[in-house]
Amino acid sequence: MSGSLVTKNGKNVVNKISDNQFQIEKDSSRGMNVPVTIFANDMLISKMALDRTLDQAVNVTTLPGVRKHMVVLPDGHEGYGFPVGGVAASDFEEGIISPGGVGYDINCGVRLIRTNLLESDIRSNLKHLVDSLFSSIPTGVGSEGAIKLTNAELDDLLIDGARWSVEHGYGIDSDLEACEEGGKMNGADPSDISTNARKRGSMQLGSLGSGNHFLEIQKVDKILDKKAANIMGITQEGEIQILIHCGSRGFGHQVCSDYLRLSEQAMKKYDLNVVDRELACVPNNSTEGESYRKSMFSALNFAWANRQMLTHWTRMTFQKVLNLTEQDLEMKLVYDVSHNIAKVERHKIDGEGSRDLVVHRKGATRAFPSGMKQLPLKFQSIGQPVIIPGSMGTASWVLLGSTKSMDLSFGSTAHGAGRTMSRSAAKRMHTLDGVKKKLESRGIYVRSLTKNGLIEESPDAYKDVDMVADVSHNVGIATKVVRLVPLGVIKG
Repeated sequence: MSGSLVTKNGKNVVNKISDNQFQIEKDSSRGMNVPVTIFANDMLISKMALDRTLDQAVNVTTLPGVRKHMVVLPDGHEGYGFPVGGVAASDFEEGIISPGGVGYDINCGVRLIRTNLLESDIRSNLKHLVDSLFSSIPTGVGSEGAIKLTNAELDDLLIDGARWSVEHGYGIDSDLEACEEGGKMNGADPSDISTNARKRGSMQLGSLGSGNHFLEIQKVDKILDKKAANIMGITQEGEIQILIHCGSRGFGHQVCSDYLRLSEQAMKKYDLNVVDRELACVPNNSTEGESYRKSMFSALNFAWANRQMLTHWTRMTFQKVLNLTEQDLEMKLVYDVSHNIAKVERHKIDGEGSRDLVVHRKGATRAFPSGMKQLPLKFQSIGQPVIIPGSMGTASWVLLGSTKSMDLSFGSTAHGAGRTMSRSAAKRMHTLDGVKKKLESRGIYVRSLTKNGLIEESPDAYKDVDMVADVSHNVGIATKVVRLVPLGVIKG
């Protein structure tokens, strides 16, 4: 049914197009170049109206060269400048590129690893597995990785991404085939990377980090699309999978900080004005735009290399604890997707045909359909795997990219559950014992470096991930394949 909603501040009239689609119409008096499209349901959009999500989405539409519409996905919530769970595409020739449209944790992403194990094979060793993973993988704010790199080594890694890790013994060639962009963004150039970013990156490779980053041992709860699941290597309910969620650590954060400052300064040069300073941007094809792109691509590659090393240590830990061989376990990478990224892609614009756009995905996952040349050969017939992690203690989902995503969301869908409660609010409402007992009652064993690290990530601090997956499925931008539930979790 159609109707309308009004956000709490009364500025944004949100028209309900259908049960899962809403729109804020283009308003030239507010400087909007395009409308805002929101994929949600009544519950999810009511949450978005409680913070600045919709205001930020409208602000993005005022940027030069933004095309078609600004998309807010069902996990949308307030972010820095751009809302998290937002997708915006600017014209390659006439548009801008914005560090805030990518975010601080450049290439924060997730990768899913399948195994030959069932829950019954590991239940008696679950705590030992989680404790061993916690010991072997550095976690926490500012945590140092297991490898220290020279400047020359760091440059090689920033250019080669996950391939650098594989060539140094941290994985196998088939891992690269199962990564977005093959785990390496061509065009990366670290020559403009700051000394501060280099210092942080050289110390943090091979670490999980803090906040909502995690490594989970999960089991397959439901298989809804058996053909797609089998092609992904997921064969039966009860099967053990591992989900790793992390990004470019302090390296990417520093790259974003550096270029936000540079963009703010350069806007005067290009006579650019923004309604929110957090939207600082530069012309896409400017000297500053090219410099940011090359540095951002370097951070993308750092993140892929980082997740690759965590994958290696996860495999080694499983082999050691369970006394099984690599052949016994068959811990193959299903897929690795990126969340915070900006890339040039070709998309259709109503009335203009196809054109090159700079697609900013801020807390959003690429969801390409079958037949796209960017996908690995094994997924050409079905489409791209999409991984939507839940919050600690709740389900996660594997979906499949769909043709509709190209028309509706620039080939994108949600990236997770999306926060609905601030970290400070979570700390006021919960205790460490309470969170642990709740998780233990569900059979979930958790290790965290700090008390606050666990409390801040309490499951009810996030939206309902099943609801987020349902909206994506119902709209058709990515369809449900497998539901996973956690058994063991390590957090920073």
